[in-house]
Amino acid sequence: MLRESRRFGNAVILGLAAVCGLIAWMSRLLRSGSTTGTVIACALLALGALGILVLTCLLFLNGLRMVRKEGRSPTNLLSLTAALAIVGVIALVVTASLVRSPVLLGAGTAALGLSGYLSFLFLCFVCYAFLYGRLRVRRKAGFVVVLGSGLIGGDTVPPLLASRLDRARSVHAMLSRRGGAPVLITSGGQGPDEKLPESHAMADYLTARGFPAELIEREDRSTTTEENLRFSKAIMERADPAYRCVVVTNNYHAFRAALTARRTGVRGQVVGSPTAAYFWPNATIREFAAVLVAYKRTNTAACLLFVLAGVLVWATR
Repeated sequence: MLRESRRFGNAVILGLAAVCGLIAWMSRLLRSGSTTGTVIACALLALGALGILVLTCLLFLNGLRMVRKEGRSPTNLLSLTAALAIVGVIALVVTASLVRSPVLLGAGTAALGLSGYLSFLFLCFVCYAFLYGRLRVRRKAGFVVVLGSGLIGGDTVPPLLASRLDRARSVHAMLSRRGGAPVLITSGGQGPDEKLPESHAMADYLTARGFPAELIEREDRSTTTEENLRFSKAIMERADPAYRCVVVTNNYHAFRAALTARRTGVRGQVVGSPTAAYFWPNATIREFAAVLVAYKRTNTAACLLFVLAGVLVWATR
């Protein structure tokens, strides 16, 4: 992590360390033979089961709130879908253990393995993203890059994007106090339903609040996070081949943006701005799904192993 904090492998290693430590601790408690150790181990297992129940309820409630506030688009149904998936896996495993049908046992084994694998990766992602988002900006930087996120009505900066711009202003002020006058790059092209490029609306938002127009550079060709970073990188390299930058996005998006920044060769740290509490769970699941797709070969191979384990259970019953 000290050498390169923008790696998903760091999150996995952190998760493995935590799981191994927890297993070792519980094993020591159970082998101690003391009543206190057994009670603590059972309490931890009960706490884990209770945590799953509470998480399912919270995801379900958040899913309903997302539908009420944001509509029924597929991306707004992720937290509700996750809650239903947890209930489905539990129901399948319980049914398989009671009925003892070979097909159900095989399906239950595969579902339990897949859900355990994905849950482990998700916890790794959330915990490490939390830690990454709290790293301090320690180096001087000549650029602050703000990633776009769409406009309201084709020309108005929405609250989500406004929070990024406000955070970018505070980061710029902090870097300015360390010496120099960093350039702030607003990054975002024009969508089919937008009246102007996002970067122009973002620049207008900043100048309307007193930010110096001469310190703003517009990157107005990008349509994705990867393009945001790649095109902004080209601007920075032309101005200073040895540049350092700080990339600003929302907190739920910061770690995935950092992974993308590393992949595109952008030299800089990613920081996040606050997001509405109700929006965070659904957005975090969406970001996690995008990370899974980014490492699709590894994840596909792992998932196929769990499916194969289910087939073997079915075939040997």
